[in-house]
Amino acid sequence: MSTKDLVPSPVGPVDVEQAEAALVERYPRLVRIAYLVLPPSLGRNRRVLTAHALVQRSLPRRRVPGPAVPEPRLAEDAVDPGYAFVRGEVLRQALVAGLPLRRLALPRRAQFPPLLPHVWGLRLFPRVGGADELALDQRLSRLSGPGRAAYVLRGLERQGDAEVLRVLAAAGVEDPASALSEADAVDTADSLDGADGAAGTRGGPAASAGGPGGPRPAVGSGAPPTGRPESESGARADDGYGRTQRVGEQGGPRRDAGDGGRHGAGQGPGGPGADGTDGRSGGGPARRDGRADRVGEQGRPGRSGQHGGAGSAGEPTGHGAAEGGGGTADPGRSGARRDPGRDVDGAGGPPGPLPGGGAPGSFDPGRRRSGVALLESDEFDPCALQARPTDLIRRRQHARAALVALAALLVCGALLGLPGDGWGRNGAAAPSYARNPAAEAALDPRALKRVAPAVWTGSTRQDFSVWPARGGLVGDGALLRRALAVWARPGASVHSSATPGTPVGPPMGPPQLLFAGVVDGARVVLLHDGLRAVRYAEPVEGSAGAALDFARTDGADTVGSAALVLSRAAGNVRYLTAPWVAETAVRDLLAPGKAPRPLARDAGGVTDPMPGPALARSCTRWNALQVRDGSGQRLLADLGELAPARLLWGPPAAPVDATGREAREAWARTACQLTAVRAHGVRSVNAWRFARQALPEGAGRGTWLCTRAETWRGTGSRTLAQFLVPSPGVPAALAARSEGSPACGVRDPRVLAGVLWQAPGGGWYVLAAGSPDFASLETSGGVKGRSDGPVLAVRAAAGARADLNGVLRDGRRVGALR
Repeated sequence: MSTKDLVPSPVGPVDVEQAEAALVERYPRLVRIAYLVLPPSLGRNRRVLTAHALVQRSLPRRRVPGPAVPEPRLAEDAVDPGYAFVRGEVLRQALVAGLPLRRLALPRRAQFPPLLPHVWGLRLFPRVGGADELALDQRLSRLSGPGRAAYVLRGLERQGDAEVLRVLAAAGVEDPASALSEADAVDTADSLDGADGAAGTRGGPAASAGGPGGPRPAVGSGAPPTGRPESESGARADDGYGRTQRVGEQGGPRRDAGDGGRHGAGQGPGGPGADGTDGRSGGGPARRDGRADRVGEQGRPGRSGQHGGAGSAGEPTGHGAAEGGGGTADPGRSGARRDPGRDVDGAGGPPGPLPGGGAPGSFDPGRRRSGVALLESDEFDPCALQARPTDLIRRRQHARAALVALAALLVCGALLGLPGDGWGRNGAAAPSYARNPAAEAALDPRALKRVAPAVWTGSTRQDFSVWPARGGLVGDGALLRRALAVWARPGASVHSSATPGTPVGPPMGPPQLLFAGVVDGARVVLLHDGLRAVRYAEPVEGSAGAALDFARTDGADTVGSAALVLSRAAGNVRYLTAPWVAETAVRDLLAPGKAPRPLARDAGGVTDPMPGPALARSCTRWNALQVRDGSGQRLLADLGELAPARLLWGPPAAPVDATGREAREAWARTACQLTAVRAHGVRSVNAWRFARQALPEGAGRGTWLCTRAETWRGTGSRTLAQFLVPSPGVPAALAARSEGSPACGVRDPRVLAGVLWQAPGGGWYVLAAGSPDFASLETSGGVKGRSDGPVLAVRAAAGARADLNGVLRDGRRVGALR
């Protein structure tokens, strides 16, 4: 076979309307082709739906191009170009649907279950056939997809081998010849079955088309009779439509009885069948169901028979009816059958004997229909379907699972939904797992305590408990609800902070509302429950970045409750001041001689932004908030917490606010050491001068300071001992540090510290000083020395180390601060 035979003959372009007309007109045929080519492993229900889907998807979206002037068409070319194109698309998709899915390859559309058509709750499958149909289906299941396609094209479409090869090549089959060989194997199996039933089981030799005793072609084999060329035997004859028919294949619908003369049937009136055959050697007249007329059927009266009818597979003929004779059949006899819609006449003359000696009209169980004829059976008709329900128990289980999944999806969607301004009912709060009446009441925004603006003027105490509720959003119930919910259950997205020793649990009861409003692009809520001050902040735009800060404020007095940090943004800080604060100002601790700068406030007590030292990386400026109330001025320092720390000056037993000149000058040289107590829950910081000392070599007088930071929780205090040289511009030198020690405090005001100092002349000395309670000081170790009184100066070498201790006036020995 030449290469030209594998190339489809050009038929010109195909319009969409032309393809649609062919698809609609030949739809049952196309669906049957797809059903037969699809692998039986898909199951009958899926094969039916997939076959319909493949045919419906075969309609082109636009005009199919082709040569402007079609070449001369071959005899085997399809009559209708639109039908040829649609059939090729159906074959191509059916072959793709039969390919196995591979892990690394992208699946193609035809390999997926069809979306449309789809039937819910029912399984559809064709009608069940007999044993012949089952056997054919089993043989087809053992073929490859191209092999099934070749068998269907040869048997169902009545195509010759050359046309089958060209159609398979156009459908994408790599080796069409192998596919045709597979189809030949099925034909051979059919031939063997027919031969066993027609010749082997009957015993006698079958008569050929040319005379008695000659070999006859096997039913459905498609091979010409032995010893005679195809053109002479009639094994392949032109059916008038440019296509060939095979020996034993049945004609299409509504074939004339006269066609039997083109299939090699014997003619003539004499003898048994006039040519020694029983009328089954040629392709006799076909029935509408794709089967040949039974042996013994009678022709219409008045017509001269031309050939005998082909026998059906395994069906009995009428008893006593003349097979091929000129007599009429008895309509009352059982088994006699005639087709009034066809012109089938028996041959003139007496009925001939069956091969093997069987009597005319007797039942022969060995006779079977060919596989090619079975392709027209209802077994393979996906348009005539039966319906059965699916697995009802499993369907009920799947419905319940789908309902549960839908309910879970709705719940999750409700929890994740953020209506309105972007925040849900509880904002960034975590889910609530327990329902406690007391806890729920504490989280009710309607139960929040609100103090009237004039209550503090007549109260016997001035602290957070008499702060009025201020801000433009004190009536925003949704915001307050979110703040309370996040307080009780902060979610994973909430940035939370708390000073050391501050509990972070929900309030025991409804807290007090101090402020609710918009500050620096955020909605801020300040709450107080008697023990803690709580700040909730959320951005005005969006729903990310909620913050929650806790600060312990129990036992706050008038000065301790003078202000709370409201916002920190871009290095600036805003305060919310108490209603009794009359004036606010900004004072730089590092510039003691500079006058404070006034700080404006709004009607709600919110100050303007001022540069804060809490987030500063260098100590070039340390701004403190200076407030004035009815009893005097106070200095408050921002140490990174909600409540600013109060700055004091003086002995631990009687400190005062660090607003005097001496205090400001001392704090100017020690303010940078406040970074050591930042974010530590500090309530107040007191600095006092516990000793003065004359320096060796006439270098002047040095000053010893003790700085103690007290916390709101009462424990964890930090103490710093610092040494100041006579030069006022030089910062204090840290001499000793202690955490948790009572030294330099109200309970134990004594302190002892020492440093290694270099005189202006270059000499090195160990300098030590203690509070006035010390009677003598002594050094040991690398440097030895002793002095009476609270100060000591001993010459030493550079880098020397010494142990320091002192004796109090009551005789007790005390070590240095460490």
